[in-house]
Amino acid sequence: MILDLFRLDGKVAIVTGAGRGIGAASAIALAECGCDVIISSRTTSDLDQVAAAVRALGRRASVAALDMSDLAAVDTLAAIAREEYGRVDVVVNNVGGAIPLPFFDTTPEYLEESFHFNVSTAHALNLVTVPLMLEGGGGSIINISSVMGRVSGRGYSAYGSAKAALSHYTRLVAHDLSPRIRVNAIAAGATATSALEFVTQTPELKQMMEDLTPLHRIASPQEIAAGVVYLASPAGAFLTGKVLEIDGGTDAPSLDFNIPDL
Repeated sequence: MILDLFRLDGKVAIVTGAGRGIGAASAIALAECGCDVIISSRTTSDLDQVAAAVRALGRRASVAALDMSDLAAVDTLAAIAREEYGRVDVVVNNVGGAIPLPFFDTTPEYLEESFHFNVSTAHALNLVTVPLMLEGGGGSIINISSVMGRVSGRGYSAYGSAKAALSHYTRLVAHDLSPRIRVNAIAAGATATSALEFVTQTPELKQMMEDLTPLHRIASPQEIAAGVVYLASPAGAFLTGKVLEIDGGTDAPSLDFNIPDL
């Protein structure tokens, strides 16, 4: 049956930024499909809630409260995978983000920080998990990018550039790691995560975001997680080096900060 292609029984996934939002939804969705998960974020209490949901599904969950901006933290995740599970099959690089800023407020230091948090963290984790994936015969890496890596708008120079880099990094590394490891990304549109609470709790901003999205709504984290499952599972076995756009048809920023001309 076609649904069997979405099963991940016996597989192990690492999901970063998994305390809330897309990361939490992805970890739970992978568990629903049979995956054990190793989850990380900065906040232990958030991770404990996600781990409880995973265990309620009959799957194993390991919690690692880490600050992924410290690239040495990735060694902990690889060690958990090796010591507690003996394998890793799926890596979901969900750490990232950057606050939009006007041009003159976007310092070189802030630009470098954005690249570090959105791209270097993913590469660091991939470096330490790919050997374990290869030992197990292969695997799937999924990078959570953004529609802002493709469209243009004022204030997004740091965030959009970093996400564009992550998307193209996906295409390049897919060649480096083929044929045994598939590497894909999801370019997410506006999604109802904690990072967007300032929008979703402000009626005017929420209406703007919905109006500027062709489907006239904001995605749920589960809708992005469904894409993660597809890319991680045998259902997506013939995809690598691709950026799956789950963005409601967005062709322009769905939030206009009204930054004036210089």
